[in-house]
Amino acid sequence: MAFIKINKQNFFHNLNQIALKTGSKEKIAIVLKDNAYGHGLELMARLSSEFGIQHAVVRKRSEAKKIETHFKSILVLGDDIVKDANISYAINTLEDIAKVEKGAKVELKVDTGMHRNGIEMHELEDALAAIKKQGLDLVGVMTHFRSADILSSELFWQQKNFENIKTKVTKAGFRDVRFHSHNSATLLRTKTFTEDIVRVGLAAYGYNELPKVFDATDLKPVLSLHAKKVSSRSLKAGERVGYSGDFVAEDEMTVSTYDLGYGDGWCRGSEFPSFMTAQNLPILGRVSMDFIALSSKADEVCIIDDAQDAAKQLGTISYEVMTALGSDIERQIV
Repeated sequence: MAFIKINKQNFFHNLNQIALKTGSKEKIAIVLKDNAYGHGLELMARLSSEFGIQHAVVRKRSEAKKIETHFKSILVLGDDIVKDANISYAINTLEDIAKVEKGAKVELKVDTGMHRNGIEMHELEDALAAIKKQGLDLVGVMTHFRSADILSSELFWQQKNFENIKTKVTKAGFRDVRFHSHNSATLLRTKTFTEDIVRVGLAAYGYNELPKVFDATDLKPVLSLHAKKVSSRSLKAGERVGYSGDFVAEDEMTVSTYDLGYGDGWCRGSEFPSFMTAQNLPILGRVSMDFIALSSKADEVCIIDDAQDAAKQLGTISYEVMTALGSDIERQIV
């Protein structure tokens, strides 16, 4: 079966670069949602802990329970809120607060301009009052920026809104609350980091989506995707490969099938030009559920070693390329 290599040295290099930005690895909260952006939830949790990361962010409680022994704190972004010793839960609406068990750790998300999740800014006082009344443990207040990865002033507008939120939370008498708004893009374009933690995902895995006008941070891709040969055959000129025979051999050639397909989360991509692998081999014809065809005799081939390059070919973004990869594909540390 196809397999994924996780480069530990590159991962630690990226975390070092991020720690230089934050001033401390203790301020890094590694985002491990959606199978750690396709890298493997439990594997990346172990490596993060080995590096010294103390905080993690996931999407669901089931993810948090699998990795809770590795971290001091875990934030769950979207699930039912229950009482846990070191797991906190995002609150997105006023209605959420009334449903929460007394003593549960919560982190209030405030919508400062993205208009996706979080209470509205004018609801802050009501939310804080309800949290007190319900007897909840408010351990964090956060927001998310909608345009940190584009060249505009919108980031500064949202940051100003969040500064006002911080002031109001402090004036309301809440103490020991961590404030966080920075994602990878925000951190990479920030000169001075002053918040309590950064929720870092994409940068930890080796990618910077910022325009070139911003200062570059040296990051290295962590994930590479490989496939193993299933069979080979010799084709004559004019013979066709795969469904509908979309690829036609112009001359005599050797074609091999490899054990990767859209059943593994690889893009079928029939509307795109032939995808060029990391070894400059075009995928011949259509991608099948379990197989691709290449003009190669090699026992193993590298399909991608840079998700950004792959995404450009497929007309998408690096996030989608990585998170689409099946969780049952073997991940191995190199």
